[in-house]
Amino acid sequence: MKAASENAPRVVNPRFKYEVAARPGGQQIKVCFGCGICTAGCPVAEIDAAYNPRRIIRLVLLGLEEEVLTADLIWLCTTCFTCYARCPQDVKFTDVMGVLRDLAVEKGYVHPSFPARLRALDDTVQRARRDGARALARAKAEAGEPDAGLLRRILAAAGEDS
Repeated sequence: MKAASENAPRVVNPRFKYEVAARPGGQQIKVCFGCGICTAGCPVAEIDAAYNPRRIIRLVLLGLEEEVLTADLIWLCTTCFTCYARCPQDVKFTDVMGVLRDLAVEKGYVHPSFPARLRALDDTVQRARRDGARALARAKAEAGEPDAGLLRRILAAAGEDS
């Protein structure tokens, strides 16, 4: 999160957690008890010590709206769903990050074109992954490896050429 000046008071919005909880995906945020499982399993947190899902949730619960919505960190979630699957309180942090991103755009903290540019980047990455899987299936089929047919059927079921 952005470092606040030592002399600048933090602006608190006590309704912020309710605003997040009122949106689809944010409903469970208020039941987080800060166990840290979301952070312990997060691949982004492993490579960037500043990224801490537990801290982001805590800031939301404390009402530090501007601090959360202006942070570059809300855009780093890779939506791998590790936290989503492991949370004992079913907070669904991946969905909460979507809510925070939407609020950041709606409230003018980021340029409205940013989410579309981010989606375009994600689409490019997904295409590259799909193309890589397709190339792997072809290579395995050409080499006559036993699981090549299974991979080809999986790609075909997904609507991809093999």
